[in-house]
Amino acid sequence: MADVKTVTEKIGKYRWTFAALLLFSTTINYMDRNVIGFLKDYMCSPEGFGWSSQDFSYLTSIFTLFYAGFTLVAGWIIDKIGTKLGLAASLILWSAAGILSAFMGKSLGLHCFARSLFGAGEAGNFPSSIKAVAEWFPKKERALATGIFNSGSNIGAMICAIFVPWCLLTWNDQNLFLGLHGWQMAFIITGLIGFIWLIFWGKIYKSPKEKLAEGVITQAEFDYINSDADDKAAAESGDDQGSVSWGKMLTYKQTWSFAVGKFLTDGIWWFLLFWLPTYVKQQFCGDMSSEDTAFTVMITNFIVFGVAIVGSVYGGSIPLTLMNKGWETYRARMTSLLMIAVVPLLLLLTQTAAGANGMTGLVLAITIISLAGAAHQAWSANLFSTVSDLFPKKAVGTVTGIGTAMGGLGGVLVQLLAGYCDGKLGTQLGYTVMFSVCAFAYLLAWGGMKLLVPKFQKITDL
Repeated sequence: MADVKTVTEKIGKYRWTFAALLLFSTTINYMDRNVIGFLKDYMCSPEGFGWSSQDFSYLTSIFTLFYAGFTLVAGWIIDKIGTKLGLAASLILWSAAGILSAFMGKSLGLHCFARSLFGAGEAGNFPSSIKAVAEWFPKKERALATGIFNSGSNIGAMICAIFVPWCLLTWNDQNLFLGLHGWQMAFIITGLIGFIWLIFWGKIYKSPKEKLAEGVITQAEFDYINSDADDKAAAESGDDQGSVSWGKMLTYKQTWSFAVGKFLTDGIWWFLLFWLPTYVKQQFCGDMSSEDTAFTVMITNFIVFGVAIVGSVYGGSIPLTLMNKGWETYRARMTSLLMIAVVPLLLLLTQTAAGANGMTGLVLAITIISLAGAAHQAWSANLFSTVSDLFPKKAVGTVTGIGTAMGGLGGVLVQLLAGYCDGKLGTQLGYTVMFSVCAFAYLLAWGGMKLLVPKFQKITDL
């Protein structure tokens, strides 16, 4: 970290402005996404929508399926139209779809329709963000920058842990606002926040070359951003612009390496996002009052996602430390991923720990889940960075889209499995199965990636 400070003092730090902008967009993204996770109990209650857990799993699976499908197209479009317009268009669609969810009533079919539009809009967030990081940061800083903006997924979840219950209590059936219920206000307010962020994005974001021409960044910072030999050559020749066929990208094993990593691990995070509140209630809150239950769920979510923020940022700094010691980029990245992949094995102990007496069980289980959540975010920061390690900047959006689509497909399977386990196997056995799946996913993913790309091989023929 000292090396980053030294470099920043010499050449400037404007590039970190965009890490902050992406942090806020990802926070908004996950606020919108997490609303349904904290509305699950309301949706599945007789006083609410009267859905079953299986019905809820269909809703989250539909979202995940559309999210996965549209990332294939979104990544290619973003490479073609550029980062600025691509992320703006994505945010407009997902925010509008989030607001639309407030007017779908109790119909599962209508909510699935709104959530499918929402998934299509969110498909552009990560391809745009990863492309922005590739444009504005050298390789050694990309995992750290990704870790910073990716921590927004935790912040968004933490905000929802307070905001959604507040909406339900503030605008309940006896205290309606403009005829709207609390669950509707949760969708509307989170959706509107995105349009405020859009103003800042439109005013601030430009490419390094444009910012250099405007005198906003120094020549030293521009040179540092493009200090990697291949990026420098591409920037000088203009070959870092444009797009490539996603069909052609499927012919490279490097693409499939990233896709395997996403397919096997993305669903684990989504399981935590959508099912952690339910798990805490079922496992630990059986004898609690509704107020104590709500407080317990809020606090545990704050802990899990708060610790994950640390994991996201620290995990992004691991390869930077190794590269500053002279390690080659890909070796540093894969070594970091392997170190991180071991941590989720602790999840095998979750249900044993949860069986301890009193609050001890809750504390032990949440500690384990927190460490696993932090490991996932550290994993994600480094996994995303492998794309810009292995591909030129003009292909980053496309490849990220392909991998994210595969991650979404894996997420569908995990959501359906979670719904089945919750509805058919009971709390103890069901979550034992789910935590076991989560525990081994990262080592399996690392093995698949290493098998496909055992040594560093950057694609140069695009």
